[in-house]
Amino acid sequence: MTRLFWLLVLLLVPVKAPAEEELIAGLSRNRISISANFDGSEILIFGAVKRDAPAAEDPPGVIVTIEGPKTPLTLRRKDRMGPIWVNVDTVEVDRAPSFYAVNSSGPLRDVLTHTSDMRHSITVEQAIRLVGASGLVEDPSRFTEALIRIRERNGLYQTNISAVTVRESTLFDTSVVLPANLVEGVYTSRLFLTRNGVVVAQASAAINVEKVGLERFLYALAHQDALLYGLLSLAIAVVAGWGASAVFRYLQG
Repeated sequence: MTRLFWLLVLLLVPVKAPAEEELIAGLSRNRISISANFDGSEILIFGAVKRDAPAAEDPPGVIVTIEGPKTPLTLRRKDRMGPIWVNVDTVEVDRAPSFYAVNSSGPLRDVLTHTSDMRHSITVEQAIRLVGASGLVEDPSRFTEALIRIRERNGLYQTNISAVTVRESTLFDTSVVLPANLVEGVYTSRLFLTRNGVVVAQASAAINVEKVGLERFLYALAHQDALLYGLLSLAIAVVAGWGASAVFRYLQG
């Protein structure tokens, strides 16, 4: 009888369900124009967490990524054989982002579990996909690490820890610096809200990066009519050389 009484009590006590959370995000700009004097840009990403109940006591984690167009790559490792250097190992990369930035509200080990990272491909390492490398080379991860190092030096890959500011577990904002050597195309910004390292909500937005003016004309000409582009380049080189020679003769005379 006592056990039945306590069972009825437990059934009558309301159980507080975890609050459902949704990310609402915005960008300071969703279009970037690459012109002759383009030297990079900065984008502000901001937003809020929408809830149907009061927030939990533990603060959430917020991760923001910006990913450029993905392209296939061939990575090669050279080694010295006698007096010459030759390619000894090759790894095919199915897709690697031309640009990738990760901003987080805290250390990644605290705001993101490895399982969630693999599931959503959040970090730079998870965003690069190798094709059949494990059976061809001894340690394919070295190729990925080398690619990341090279692109980090050029500002194309970024990991900015504690760059996202979260206010009262609801409002957040961060900024990402885009370098001058951007590839034209559609860039995707993804936002993740995490609890105990697990992604509980996400959102995304698109950023269009395109060449304008003379850069757009030359880019289109090079890809649509390579012969005409080559002849035009040759003509410009001849005219520039003749002009420099004429100026030099005038100064000498």
